[in-house]
Amino acid sequence: MATTRKGVWDLQQVRDQYLAGEWVPQNELWAWGRNNQGELGQNNTTYYSSPVQVPGTTWSSINDGFNFSISTKTDGTLWSWGLNQYGQLGQNNQTQYSSPIQIPGTTWSSISGGRFHSLSTKTDGTLWSWGFNYYGQLGQNNRTSYSSPVQIPGTTWSSVVGGSSHSLATKTDGTLWIWGNNQYGELGQNNTTQYSSPVQIPGTTWSSISSNNSAEYSLATKTDGTLWSWGSNSFGQLGQNNLTYYSSPIQIPGTNWSSVSAAALASLSTKTDGTLWVWGANNYGQLGQNDRTQYSSPRQIPGNTWSSISAGNSFSSATKTDGTLWTWGRNQYGELGHNNTTQYSSPVQIPGTQWSSISTGKEVSSALKALVQ
Repeated sequence: MATTRKGVWDLQQVRDQYLAGEWVPQNELWAWGRNNQGELGQNNTTYYSSPVQVPGTTWSSINDGFNFSISTKTDGTLWSWGLNQYGQLGQNNQTQYSSPIQIPGTTWSSISGGRFHSLSTKTDGTLWSWGFNYYGQLGQNNRTSYSSPVQIPGTTWSSVVGGSSHSLATKTDGTLWIWGNNQYGELGQNNTTQYSSPVQIPGTTWSSISSNNSAEYSLATKTDGTLWSWGSNSFGQLGQNNLTYYSSPIQIPGTNWSSVSAAALASLSTKTDGTLWVWGANNYGQLGQNDRTQYSSPRQIPGNTWSSISAGNSFSSATKTDGTLWTWGRNQYGELGHNNTTQYSSPVQIPGTQWSSISTGKEVSSALKALVQ
């Protein structure tokens, strides 16, 4: 790896090597929290309240479902581990694994774990799903569960997200598609009808999308920087300054929203100026406001260098542009990574300065750390 001194990259040289195919980014994968289903990938079911490394240094993305995890490597392979009651690990069985096991294929791209189902795109633009399908969340025009990946029609899929029992995906043309359970209007179709095949939400400028393995609502941004929400709103998680459910997308004020992350009952979003905003349930301090007050409109967490975000079921994680990682909220199983089970209602730093992408599941956290020589 190109460096000028230990721990400092010569970025131009790295760029040249990367474009020439001579260097591939190296990332370690770390996990912590509850582990009763082996979801930390440690080949055991021991709980860890501090980050522990999952073997390997070529991880590229991570996503935590409900007591299971899926992750890609830089060679395009896809790996899964943890709970497998409904075949959500894609192994053509229902065997639980406490260490990463490969799903066949070498061209996997974006990934997402829902409550009991998984989704992933490939580099050819195809979209695949597997696991529990009672509500049609696999998009197969049926309600049959599958323990191996099955393709959803189309070849222009780009990003994908799994909710509690529904799914979202964007296409390269900026359209947004959704399917599965719709009890609370989480499909954004202005009704509560279930759909077992993708149906389009109006618009062609959709950008980032989010739901959660326990969420019955959805969030999405558009390319103009607007932020939209729909579905269940019992704790103000739609950010509308009310508790009204909406079955069609409704805008949250502002035009410079960037990334979004939906928890079970709370929401996080960054703006292009690096600020971080939160709203919804706050019974464990997951909104980072140094209180446990519920807010149904966006509230800012101090700072303007926030980068990636991830909302867990009752806790939150975020990185800053300096590579630091911060967590807050519920901590019953050590999911905050502070070597304790103390709840925090304000962000607290996890040691290290090379953290990049992060993911939070039911009561677990995962994060990639850039390997620098």
